[in-house]
Amino acid sequence: MADRKKETVKVISQECLAEGIFSMWIETEAAVSAVPGQFISMYTKDAGKLLPRPISICETDRENKRLRVVYRVTGENTGTKQFSAMKAGDTLDIIGPLGNGFPLERARGRRALLIGGGVGVPPILELAKQADCAGKQIVIGYRDRDTFLREEFKRNGQLYLSTEDGSVGTKGNVMDVIRSTGLTADIIYACGPAPMLRAIKEFAGESNIECYLSLEERMACGIGACLGCVCRSKEKDSHSNVNNKRVCKDGPVFLATEVEI
Repeated sequence: MADRKKETVKVISQECLAEGIFSMWIETEAAVSAVPGQFISMYTKDAGKLLPRPISICETDRENKRLRVVYRVTGENTGTKQFSAMKAGDTLDIIGPLGNGFPLERARGRRALLIGGGVGVPPILELAKQADCAGKQIVIGYRDRDTFLREEFKRNGQLYLSTEDGSVGTKGNVMDVIRSTGLTADIIYACGPAPMLRAIKEFAGESNIECYLSLEERMACGIGACLGCVCRSKEKDSHSNVNNKRVCKDGPVFLATEVEI
């Protein structure tokens, strides 16, 4: 993939989906080539915040050159807080699409488990829309009854929910849903926090299921130059010649057996 250049884009719309969760549509050339699992780096207008914020792509509209990001505001003096104040017509700089995406061709004609948790929920939506599989089972884990994107997921597969407080769906996490319902598959795609991905990797290994994980990691440059977001890997990285992979450049999606979590 060629390096992407910075682009000034226009905000089409912005709305609050739940407490601290915002949805933004932007008009951008990045929508033309973006695939499920990729992300964009978004820049604030604050000169004191030089590094961009990596945000997963939630949906794409290639025909109209628009894409959607759904993100969580992480604090008061943060880039995401500044993004949340933006309105239709505002502009911001981005780079994208970045990273690799989920290998959709691997799901064709097979039963798939699409799993998302926490801030790993949004990228599963476009994956669910595009995955051409024989059976599409979507398992999403939330904190509580603020089940943002729930209706969109329902339109794109068989949906199973978990909440930490038990207010909706199965009480617990995504693995509690999978175990209690006896779900199985030929392939797994997942995005979420490390403990969730670690449990999914173990389940996939025990069940001999092909599994792809989208890793979450703090990123600086977003293009693989700074080595600030490495993860342990089975193979040596050609860039650094050590057993590391750059999440932003080599990932964020990896075959589960390639990486240590």
